[in-house]
Parts: sequence; C-alpha cells; structure tokens
Amino acid sequence: MSDLIITSPSNQRLKSLTALRRRRAREESGLTLIEGFEELMLALGAGVLPQAVYYCPELMLDPTSQLSVVTDVAGRGVDTVQLGRAAFERVAYREGPDGFLAVVPSVARACADLSVSPTGLALLCQGVEKPGNLGAMLRTADAAGVEAVVAADPVTDWGNPNLVRASKGTVFSVPVCSDSTAATVGWLQERGIALVATTPDTDLDYTEVDYTGAVAIAVGAEKYGLTDEVLAAAAHRVRIPMVGRANSLNVATSAAIVIYEAVRQRRSRPPGPAR
Repeated sequence: MSDLIITSPSNQRLKSLTALRRRRAREESGLTLIEGFEELMLALGAGVLPQAVYYCPELMLDPTSQLSVVTDVAGRGVDTVQLGRAAFERVAYREGPDGFLAVVPSVARACADLSVSPTGLALLCQGVEKPGNLGAMLRTADAAGVEAVVAADPVTDWGNPNLVRASKGTVFSVPVCSDSTAATVGWLQERGIALVATTPDTDLDYTEVDYTGAVAIAVGAEKYGLTDEVLAAAAHRVRIPMVGRANSLNVATSAAIVIYEAVRQRRSRPPGPAR
C-alpha cells in the first residue's frame, strides 16, 4: 500500500476528485468515480482496473478483511492513498461513506462498439433524466442477463456518481453505450433486433408479444415517454395494464416488468424471431 496519507480536507489532490462530480470534468478526463466497497468489488470483478483507490480505515465496516483489497490493487499497479476521516468525508458524495472511493476509466461508448448475440435481449432508454432510474434499470438488466443497455439522447451520462451508486456498480458489468436516437434505431435495424416500445397509447398487452428472439425493449423519458421516432420504428407497441388512479409507472419499474416477461418466455420457449 502507498505510504501517502492525506489528512487535510483542502488538499489539492482532493479537489480533483470533487471535480469529477461534474459531467464536463468526467467527459474531458475520461474518468469517473466509484464510491463504496460493494460497488468497487463488483467493478473489480468485471475487470475494471482503477486509476487510483482512496481509502479510510476509520470508516470501513471490516478493516481487517477490506484492507486486503487495497493491498491487492496496489500490487496490480493501482495508486492507493489513505485519507483521514475528515478528508474522506470531504470527497465522499453520499451520506454514511464506508471508506472506499476509486477513480476509474469511463464506460462511455457508442452503439457501433456494442455486440449482441443473435437472440440477445437489449434495453433502450430514451431521454431518461434521473440517474437513479438509469441505475435501477442497470441493476435489473444485470440480474436478468440483458446483453446491452443503450441510452438514446441521454440527459445524464453513465459516469454520473449517483448513477454508479444507484446501479450498485452494475454499470461496469453490463455493456452500456450512449448515442443519438437515429443512430440507435439504425444499429437495431442493421442487426435485425426487433424493437418493442412501451407506451400507454396501444391496446396490445406486454404479455402478448414474443420476446424469445433478438429483442430490444424501449422505455422513454419520465415525463414524456418515447418519441414518435422510436414508436414508428417499433415492431410492437405494448402497454402495462393499470387500474389505479395514477396514469403511469416509474420508468425503471416499467422496464423491469417487461424485461422479466422476456426472461419468463425465454425460460419456457426455444429461441426464435420476435413476432
């Protein structure tokens, strides 16, 4: 482990960390932050090698075992820096930090850099604004075996620390990309991936579509839903039945419902083209 110990909250090196909370700084540097032991372990397991790991034994839940992770990454050439409690709390972006913060390469890429199997399942999120919603959808995608998650015309970026936190680090285990809606639709069409668009303006129930082939499930912005461009490109427009007073579901909840219908079908039927 490094002999460097920073105790002053005003240290210049810490200012570069807090700068990564801003999207412009992340995009210019190609770096982002992971906070939390669990999130860091998932990223490491996905093959991510941090540029640096900052740690505070005083805040760790189990210093005896968790410090071995610091030793391990240091042995792989990662810069490791111990912070005093006040210094760590200065750079932490969540309440109740557990003593781990890492600087890692950005996961940003375009659709052209993604690959999906011939019967793969993808998720398209168009114009979703809230990092927490994108993070929640990534956790569902990871659990359900979704092969790619595309943010079309995104309002936020995949490196947003709140998104990384909400995803519990799964933004590093699920292939993700950001692109324009036009590029995303073109990418799906070139690969023969059928688009299933969620919308309340249809009579087709989401359970009445075959999801066993190459399929991308599309969900839209929290306030406005999917645009006409995506709806026009869809092989199917499906709705989730609702009988309550509210006229919509949370976008991450909607995505989870339809994704797990696809999982259910794929478990019970042989793969085939989406119908």
